[in-house]
Amino acid sequence: MTRITQRMSVALLAAVLTFLGSTSLFAQSSPQSTEGGPAPKPLLQDIKVYHGDDNSSDPLVKKTSSVTPVVANRANSPYPVLSDVDIPGYSGILVQTLDGKTVVENYSAAAFNPASNVKLATAYAVLKTFGPDYRFLTNVYTDGTVDRSTGTLTGNVYVSGRDPIFGYEHAVRLASELNRLGITNVTGNLIVTDTFSLNYNGSALRSGQMLAATMDASKRSAGATKIWLNFLSNSGKFSQMAGIPTVTFGGPVFMQPIPSNLRLLFTHESAPLREIIKATLCYSNNFMAERLGDMVGGPDAVARIVQLNAGVQPSEFSLQTSSGLGINRVTPSSMMKLLRSLRAELARNKMTFADIMPVAGIDKGTLESRFDSDFSKGSVVGKTGTLGQTDGGVSSLAGEISTRNGKLLFVVFNMHGSVSRFRAFQNNYISLIQGQFGGPAQMTYNPVSLDVRLARSRVTFPEVQTASN
Repeated sequence: MTRITQRMSVALLAAVLTFLGSTSLFAQSSPQSTEGGPAPKPLLQDIKVYHGDDNSSDPLVKKTSSVTPVVANRANSPYPVLSDVDIPGYSGILVQTLDGKTVVENYSAAAFNPASNVKLATAYAVLKTFGPDYRFLTNVYTDGTVDRSTGTLTGNVYVSGRDPIFGYEHAVRLASELNRLGITNVTGNLIVTDTFSLNYNGSALRSGQMLAATMDASKRSAGATKIWLNFLSNSGKFSQMAGIPTVTFGGPVFMQPIPSNLRLLFTHESAPLREIIKATLCYSNNFMAERLGDMVGGPDAVARIVQLNAGVQPSEFSLQTSSGLGINRVTPSSMMKLLRSLRAELARNKMTFADIMPVAGIDKGTLESRFDSDFSKGSVVGKTGTLGQTDGGVSSLAGEISTRNGKLLFVVFNMHGSVSRFRAFQNNYISLIQGQFGGPAQMTYNPVSLDVRLARSRVTFPEVQTASN
């Protein structure tokens, strides 16, 4: 086939898709993404077909399969009930047993936008690099002296850290620990580094200003107080509080590097990384996912870690973000390899998917209201993905299914259609798959609220080498 003939074929296919795009099958969902606010303006409007002579240098549109997904197709499966189901939109599906036998396959070698399923790659990368027990450190320094008789620190307080989960409760905790050191008033300034964030705010200076206000009981918001009291309840620290924590600052808030001649007062250590990842995946928090990705060098580094350790090619696994926002390209087969690598990494640390991913119908978050009947609750653990506008509407779901006849790993990527319709298809199809294996079975899982998980932070004082849990 000549290049001109190939281009005419592509043009004809594009015209057909444009016509079909006006039908309800391709109706787009609300422009609001349910997993991170408004979806960004798409960088690619449509899936493109690339043939063997394509010379594109863009890694996100490299050819990964000579076959293009079609509308309302049917999957390949040894189970007639599963192969007879019409699959909506552009869809890639791969379901396998733990020993690698294929249960369902549909365009598993074609590239799709996985949306927030990218967060599974980010979780794998940071777990592989830092381990599940890693804690983010927020150090509190001073360049001044303390007069305990008056509760005054003459000088400045410096705060340095990159904890993505640092919140109001931790800000009050800093005030509480300063009070324990005999400090209630700081004559100088509060200075934070450019990596510091509070309550998912991307501005370090604004985060520092919120920190100063939250540490001062006279300026503390009602919301911050409520979160602090909830933290005390979940961490069991009510009995340790002698009063209301408060610290006032005489000067303004600045953002600058930390000088080398400071004295470390104490270190706030976040909850373990495994708990932070659990919260990130349960609520599909984009800010936290991007911060976690930055730990290993950003989306390119996340993708590279997956490529090297899961044995996938760059053309099968290309990322622009660590959260799943925007344009990313992943094949179902490479996502399946990632699931297996992630499962093995968790097992090495005596963990399972349920330790970092939401359990449907039980955990709060994106899977709270899915697979939540008495019959299926607790039988699916997975990661959702949603983009309202990007690539014409994207919905994904990947993880592990528990059935009476064993466990299955699954990947479902849906593009170019109604997100709500895609979700309904996913729910029905997963349930249909479970039915071929004796029905759903609730996995062994002891649910712990995310508030309790994230309350597992601690404070370390260098002078006495003891931790305040």
